Amino acid sequence: MTNLIGSYECKADAKGRVMLPVSLQEQLAAILKEGFVIKPSVHHECLELFPRAAFDKMMQRVLKKNRFHPKIDNFIRVLSAGVKPVSIDSTGRLQIPKTLVADAGISKEVTLIASGDRIEIWDTAKSAAVIEDSLPSFKELAAEIMGGFGDED
Repeated sequence: MTNLIGSYECKADAKGRVMLPVSLQEQLAAILKEGFVIKPSVHHECLELFPRAAFDKMMQRVLKKNRFHPKIDNFIRVLSAGVKPVSIDSTGRLQIPKTLVADAGISKEVTLIASGDRIEIWDTAKSAAVIEDSLPSFKELAAEIMGGFGDED
């Protein structure tokens, strides 16, 4: 699985097309043919771009849940409702569906944040505000998440 890295400032045109930076295109080169999936984030007002294999892996976990439980069935429905298959064209442009551009409040200035198995797509002003709000508690969060008593692996 690809571990995507980096944060990139980009522009979206009026049709929702974003030219991916060369360094990000290079990271994605080996998986361009498999395609991508874009969806709204569960936790933030942004979009998430997954390589198809990473999305399929996530969905395999989700679909192991009991669909006869109403909460699980509703979760899967809502999660699936905003999912769209997308591709990156030969010039390195990503076409973001207009409905998702509107849902995430994306304007002309876009920030792409590579985050492991996905790329978060943010309106630049919103990403800056979320990161700024998170910085004061980041040390404590890092200690809580990464500061275990030893390697659990």
